[in-house]
Amino acid sequence: MTKVTLFKQDGSQAGEVELNESIFGIEPNESVMFDAVIMQRASLRQGTHAVKNRNAVRGGGRKPWRQKGTGRARQGSIRSPQWVGGGVVFGPTPRSYSYKLPRKVRRLAILSALSQKVVEDKFVVVDGLSLDAPKTKDLKGILSNLNLDTKTLIVLENNNDNAYLSARNIDNVKVIDENNINVLDVVNYDKVLITQAALSTVEEALA
Repeated sequence: MTKVTLFKQDGSQAGEVELNESIFGIEPNESVMFDAVIMQRASLRQGTHAVKNRNAVRGGGRKPWRQKGTGRARQGSIRSPQWVGGGVVFGPTPRSYSYKLPRKVRRLAILSALSQKVVEDKFVVVDGLSLDAPKTKDLKGILSNLNLDTKTLIVLENNNDNAYLSARNIDNVKVIDENNINVLDVVNYDKVLITQAALSTVEEALA
């Protein structure tokens, strides 16, 4: 049975919360986590790189000199690849780098990432993040109370706009909602702070 401490905003303990063993208590599969991270990073690439080939460069319609008799190598165009300003051979063209892993592999990857955080004691559950108004200073105080002075991923329930807006301007902190939890963010940040409401949704989705 996997249990973690449940904290309040002021840093005090509010008991324990039991985690779903099939989600947060599996043996982490580092190979699958690696594959998922590479997939996500590939999907983030814009792929807008482009060069001009011989068809796209301007000029070169006239043969620079006659074929024979000059002593120089034969040339058909000043826009051939070997000329300065000529077309590029086999250069990059716009493309999409995204691809997908099988669904079961993606699921195993996120379960492994979450379980790894629990094993390393870097998974923090708070009963809620309630702010009267969007204020970065207040959220910084909450993170300080919870001893989260490192790169932190905050997972919130939907419609918690005050907490979301308060965290946007804090260095080394990223906020996502419960429906967008992913392997790359979980692996990239040192600690994960999740509200109890968001935790219930994540367990329901991954169970």
